[in-house]
Amino acid sequence: MTIGIMEVTLVGARGLKDTEFFGQGSNPAWNEKFTFRAEYPGGDDQYKLILKIMDHDTFSSDDYLGQSTIYLKELLELGVENGKAEIHRQKYSIVASDQTFSGEIQVGITFTPKEDANAEEEFGGWKESDY
Repeated sequence: MTIGIMEVTLVGARGLKDTEFFGQGSNPAWNEKFTFRAEYPGGDDQYKLILKIMDHDTFSSDDYLGQSTIYLKELLELGVENGKAEIHRQKYSIVASDQTFSGEIQVGITFTPKEDANAEEEFGGWKESDY
């Protein structure tokens, strides 16, 4: 099993239906990067990233706008084989709960295997102890 780091960059969205993102209308720009620990091969053979898109409301409950699914098996395979793999920023459809098109999201993803999978991991700045 290979353990690595997957970085997901949420660039922005276009054409989101029934929403108003902090004055940005239906085309918000996030430019946010998230880092996850990824294992390949994993235990359940489900190599996908599901992004659920919500509209934040101040005075009522948040609204579910839809979701986008990105399949990662090939990215992880290439990362293990080549030492790094990348899905350049591209657009993915957002599908509402009634299976209709609800806009699109732009996402970029990289996967980099750790060079030494047996190295100690850090948790919140502390190393896990055997005590």
